[in-house]
Amino acid sequence: MDNDTLTQRDLKVLWHPCTQMRDHENLPLIPIRRGQGVWLEDFEGKRYLDAISSWWVNLFGHANPRINAAIEDQLRNLEHMILAGFTHEPVIRLSERLIGIAPQGLAHCFYASDGSAALEIALKMSFHYWQNCGENKRKRFISLANSYHGETLGALSVGDVALYKETYRPLLFEAITVKSPDCYFRESGESWENYSTRAFAEMEQALERHADETCAVVVEPLVQCAGSMRMYDPVYLKLLRQACDKHRVHLIADEIAVGFGRTGTMFACEQASVSPDFLCLGKGLTGGYLPLSVCLSREEIYQAFYADYTARKAFLHSHSYTGNPLSCRAALATLDIFDDDDVIERNKDLAVRLAQAAAPLAEHPHVAEVRQTGMILAIEMVKDKTTREPFPWQERRGLEVYRYALDQGLLLRPVGDVIYFMPPYVITPEEIDWLTKVAREGIERAGT
Repeated sequence: MDNDTLTQRDLKVLWHPCTQMRDHENLPLIPIRRGQGVWLEDFEGKRYLDAISSWWVNLFGHANPRINAAIEDQLRNLEHMILAGFTHEPVIRLSERLIGIAPQGLAHCFYASDGSAALEIALKMSFHYWQNCGENKRKRFISLANSYHGETLGALSVGDVALYKETYRPLLFEAITVKSPDCYFRESGESWENYSTRAFAEMEQALERHADETCAVVVEPLVQCAGSMRMYDPVYLKLLRQACDKHRVHLIADEIAVGFGRTGTMFACEQASVSPDFLCLGKGLTGGYLPLSVCLSREEIYQAFYADYTARKAFLHSHSYTGNPLSCRAALATLDIFDDDDVIERNKDLAVRLAQAAAPLAEHPHVAEVRQTGMILAIEMVKDKTTREPFPWQERRGLEVYRYALDQGLLLRPVGDVIYFMPPYVITPEEIDWLTKVAREGIERAGT
């Protein structure tokens, strides 16, 4: 088997995600034969360092022996079963573990397969909660400008990245969108904390005007990942929690991409010492092995649905593979690695190495900003450093960086002209130095 043969077979039958398929007339697909640690290998033996954790999911490397062993053990006993009317030990243990490490007050787990599905659960559950409580005017959601919560219709409705949303706008419900605390727009010399605090004024005004018709506020804590990896200060979350309590509005924390150590703490909300009413998790939950997501909610929300059948208050939502045993065992093995290897502490050193390696890029004439939150580092390429004028999007400068990196054996997937690193946590300091070197060379070439 070789790369070319597999590519030709693929293009006859597959439609790839988030892709203009015509690009592959000039941009060859790369068939991958195997993975090991932070490396992927194609059918011709070329290796690629997976600097984006295979779309932000792989935490502890490909073919991790501990996760492999857990899945193999589970496979000998139970691969899948219906979770309506039945249960199994892995899903119970996983729920106990998640509730034990999640922000205080979250008490029940509802499982799905991917992040969008978990977000849909939170939206429906929040709306349904208010209906069950007799507050029927509450039908709206507040979310941030430049936010992204997934591709399903509810998730798109509360998102604000036009590239993904605009085509489908006639199908969506209308959310209330408020200014993002995105610190890219702070004044010269202004701190992240000060700018995020100032930005909160618009959220406070929206809640004052719309609280009686609002179910929940939906946010991606600390990093708007698909929104060009824009970042903000934890103070915003603290102010938001206080305001949601004041106005009796739910807080939905979408930690699909930023949970499980990615921002420097197990969950991003910890950095503001707040607990949401709903916490959506996915991606790294299984270490990047199997599809699994979960929506955690508070006891009072659970109790609003707990009634006699004739009361018609049940949450009649389901997914065929809810709580899949294989996925749950992978997730349990992932949590074991966090416990056994003191991952959060180790990541602090890796984050420092990332910052040091990327720091010289801040002086590049086509880099407006190098920003970082934990194990996420982003480099914003622009046409003019002084004015921050972006390159015309049609020039696809980020794609040029992607092409160059692939040639060198590095997998990046820029968001527009934002180059970012979200590597697996098993990356070495030397590999960090190498990947930033290659990215720097790619930016040099793309900026000319």
